[in-house]
Order: sequence, then C-alpha cells, then structure tokens
Amino acid sequence: MNWIILTIAGLFEVTFAFCLGKAKETTGQPMIMWYTGFIVALFLSMALLIKATQTLPIGTAYAVWTGIGAVGTVLVGIFVFKEPTTFLRLFFLTTLIASIIGLKAVSQH
Repeated sequence: MNWIILTIAGLFEVTFAFCLGKAKETTGQPMIMWYTGFIVALFLSMALLIKATQTLPIGTAYAVWTGIGAVGTVLVGIFVFKEPTTFLRLFFLTTLIASIIGLKAVSQH
C-alpha cells in the first residue's frame, strides 16, 4: 500500500511542476490560480511522501519519489510544453525509469 501512496506522491510532484510551468506562462488571476495549484500539489506530495516513509526505507522512497517526479515532468515538458525530444534525452529518461524499477525491486519492503 505504501508503494501506491509513494507513486501518488510522485504524481503530485509532477502536478506541482506542471502548475509552475503554467504559472510562468500566465499573468493576473490565472497565474495566482496556477500558483495556488502548485502549493496544494506540493503539500499533498510532501504529506504522502511522509506517510510512505513511515514504512519504506527513506533513501529508496525519496529516490523513487524524485524519479517519478523527474520522469513525469520530462514527459509533461515534451507533451504539454513542446520541449525537444532527442535520442539522448529519451535514452537517459529510459535509464531513469529502469533505475526506479530497480530500486523498487531490490527494496526490502
């Protein structure tokens, strides 16, 4: 169950990065709303990370959480913000995903 909580925490990390990117593109009331979404997603991500680390090893949990956030944020950048897709970028993204899976596989919990 805590792996699911950790995964959701990582998705909220992607959400707060997305909100930050959208806030950068806007002004006025929409910008305030995106920053509000950023703060809410940040709070939820941290709260779920804290919950997950109550039973998961902190080093593994933190690495997986940041990995999910990094992979998700790169994908959001590519698909939403039209960032470049190069072979090396996709190669290293793949190695990051493999590392996340590997850390979970060797975790004792």
